[in-house]
Amino acid sequence: MLGEWLSHQDEHGANASGLMVRRTLRDLEDTIKRSKQLYPASDAKFHAQDKVWHFPNGAQIKFRYLDNDDDADHYQGHSYSRVYVEELGQFPSPDPVMKLMATLRSGAGLPCGFRATGNPGGPGHQWVKARYIDPAPLGWKIVQTAFKNPWNGAAITRDRVFIPSKVSDNHFLGDEYIGNLYLSGSPQLVRAWLEGDWNVIEGAFFPEWTTEQHVIAPFAIPNHWTRFRSADWGSAKPFSIGWWAVVGDAYEDRKAGMMLPRGSLVRYREYYGSTGKPDVGVKLPAETVAQRILELETTEQKHPNGDRPITYGVLDPAAFASDGGPSIAERFGKSGVMFRPADNSRVAGRGAMSGWDQLRSRLVGSAARRESGAIDWSTGRPMIYFFSTCKDVIRTIPALQHDKARAEDVDTDAEDHAADETRYACMSRPYEKPVTVPSPMRGANEMTMDEAWELAASKRWDADARI
Repeated sequence: MLGEWLSHQDEHGANASGLMVRRTLRDLEDTIKRSKQLYPASDAKFHAQDKVWHFPNGAQIKFRYLDNDDDADHYQGHSYSRVYVEELGQFPSPDPVMKLMATLRSGAGLPCGFRATGNPGGPGHQWVKARYIDPAPLGWKIVQTAFKNPWNGAAITRDRVFIPSKVSDNHFLGDEYIGNLYLSGSPQLVRAWLEGDWNVIEGAFFPEWTTEQHVIAPFAIPNHWTRFRSADWGSAKPFSIGWWAVVGDAYEDRKAGMMLPRGSLVRYREYYGSTGKPDVGVKLPAETVAQRILELETTEQKHPNGDRPITYGVLDPAAFASDGGPSIAERFGKSGVMFRPADNSRVAGRGAMSGWDQLRSRLVGSAARRESGAIDWSTGRPMIYFFSTCKDVIRTIPALQHDKARAEDVDTDAEDHAADETRYACMSRPYEKPVTVPSPMRGANEMTMDEAWELAASKRWDADARI
């Protein structure tokens, strides 16, 4: 991007005005250091106090930080022909970045443009992936968005393009650099950076999550299974409501290759209050949301999982707060949707049970056990599952990362609403992972998962013995 600016200012002279931002001032240090290696050759002068490069032809580029919406508001009324954002994925929300789009204007008629760089991962991984990667995962395809001038009806289009950049594209990075990546000790990092894979998330808070293990095809849930709902309220931010079934006796569907352990949780429906843009809510009143909840629970006669009684509901305790009027929970109740306060414990402390640990334990599940010489798969499985139709929880939970200031917690700047609501569900039905005695003291009827898979590979499926 520093090089692109050199070409831009050389072509347009004094009409060229640039802005380069990163999320923090510290992040800017390396960018400025690199610019000092490149720009003096053009006889440009750097004003250290203002962090601005002045070029002999009158062009100038500023270096600034941009952390939130308030920072973006300071640029209202500014005009730039180029805006550069480094490490786009470090911005949890697209809002401050998108506000900078309004500064791209020039009275001289020169072409204005926005450029950004980024790597997989980071608190903004989801919105960057949704905007730039998902429309054309292989890159190089121009994606257009159409608008309409409200005053004269004229059609307006804006385009964007994802340009992949992999290690193999950079001939200056050789075997030593690639070897250092492998030494990072993180398979996710190696895959994401070497292959440019945006479906792999480095530093995930829940590395235990896998689509293969935890996402299942919808099926008709038996009537006798306990059902409940969990909810996390939001207005400007999305709200998330999930419906759960508790597996009664171990459920087995051999045709689908599915075995659900007794006591595991199955999320069979969700209602996510989003505009479709990552982490942007729909600002619906509680009464409207409650009405939709009732419709989903009582009027979908043709839905195989509709019209079943809900045993209980748990809701974010903050929704029970009253500030001069009825609380969100009270408004739900008056509309016929009852909740009790959820256990909002996030991390363990003083012997308290951790909500995130509960979710993690269910994602991991328990080790398989032998029964009469065969494997009982009802215990060697995860203890939580998600219907493939629950797209927002599947989209957001794997993307969550650690809070940099508190590693035991998730980064709350990320889109964590479905995860919070899932945590409430887990805390409402605590799961205690069975203890397996380490070898060689392990009980005769216990085995590790590796041993279970090895045994499974050496046996054929048998209707009576399961393996």
